[in-house]
Amino acid sequence: MPRLDPFLMCLLATVALATLLPCHGAAVPLFQDLAVAVIALMFFLQGARLDRSAIMAGVGHWRLHLVILATTFVVFPLLGLMLHALFRPMLSPAIWQGVLFLCCLPSTVQSSIAFTSIARGNVPAAVCSATASNIFGIFITPVLVGLVLSVHGGSGGQNPLDIVYQLLLPFVAGQLLQPLIGGWARRNKALLSLSDRGSILIVVYTAFSSAVVEGLWHKVSPASLGLIACADMLVLAFVLLLTGFGSRVLGFARADEITIMFCGSKKTLASGVPMANVLFPSATVGMVVLPLILYHQIQLFVCAVLARRFAGKAPSDAA
Repeated sequence: MPRLDPFLMCLLATVALATLLPCHGAAVPLFQDLAVAVIALMFFLQGARLDRSAIMAGVGHWRLHLVILATTFVVFPLLGLMLHALFRPMLSPAIWQGVLFLCCLPSTVQSSIAFTSIARGNVPAAVCSATASNIFGIFITPVLVGLVLSVHGGSGGQNPLDIVYQLLLPFVAGQLLQPLIGGWARRNKALLSLSDRGSILIVVYTAFSSAVVEGLWHKVSPASLGLIACADMLVLAFVLLLTGFGSRVLGFARADEITIMFCGSKKTLASGVPMANVLFPSATVGMVVLPLILYHQIQLFVCAVLARRFAGKAPSDAA
C-alpha cells in the first residue's frame, strides 16, 4: 500500500518549525546566504552524478522522449493557464503563481525511474527522458515561468542571472568534473541523497520563515489548502489520462506507454524548491511552493497504485 513519503514528513516538520520558530533579525541574511550556497552545491552534485552513458543508451527512442518533453513543458503550462482562466476566483493570485510554477517544472528522476521499473516499463528510456527533462528544465523552466506569469499578470521579480549563477554554472562545473568525481558521487548516492534533501529542507525553512513573518497562515486557510489539493489532483488526473490514451493512439508499445505516463506526469520537488527560491522574492516563496509540496505526495500515492496495477497485469499480458 502507498504510504506517506518520509521526506514529505520532514518537509511538514520543517514547515511547522518555521511556523513556530521563524528565523528573523540577524539570522535572516545568514539563512538566505546558506540557502544560496546549498542550492549551488546541490546542482553541482547533480552535474557530477549525471551518467552520460545512461543518456546515450536511450537517446535513440526520440518519439517517446519528444512526447514526454512536450507533456512536461507544453501540456502542463497550457493546462495550468486553462485552470487559472476557469477557476481564477477560487484561489489567491499568489497561490495561482504556485500552481502555474508547478506546471512549468521538469519531471522527477528517481521516482519516475522507480515507478517505471515497478510497472515493468521501458527503464532505459525512463532514465534518458527523466534526466533530459531535468537538464532542459534548468533552461526552459525560467523562460516558461516568465511567459506563463506574464499571461497570468505577475512576474517572478528576481534577477534572471541568478539562474545562471546559482543553478547553471554549478551544474556545468559538476558535469565538467564528472570524469574525476563521478564515480565517487555514484558510489555515495545515499550520502548525497541525504545532502540533497537536507539542502531542500534548509531552503524550505528559509522560505517559510519569511512567508510566516509576512503573514502566510493568515492568507492561506484550511479551505484554501483543500482547493490547492483539488487543483493538483485535477492536473495529475488529466495528464495521466492524456498520456495513457495518447500513447496508445500514437502506437507506442505497452512498456513505452508506462514510461510516458510516469515520466510525463511527474514534477520535481528536488529542483522545484531551489528554483522557486531563485525565481521568486523571498517573501512569496513559501506560498509559491505549497502546491508543489502537495502535488509531490499526491503524485507518489497515485503512481504507486498505478505501478502496482501495471505490474499485476504484466504476466497475463505476456501470456
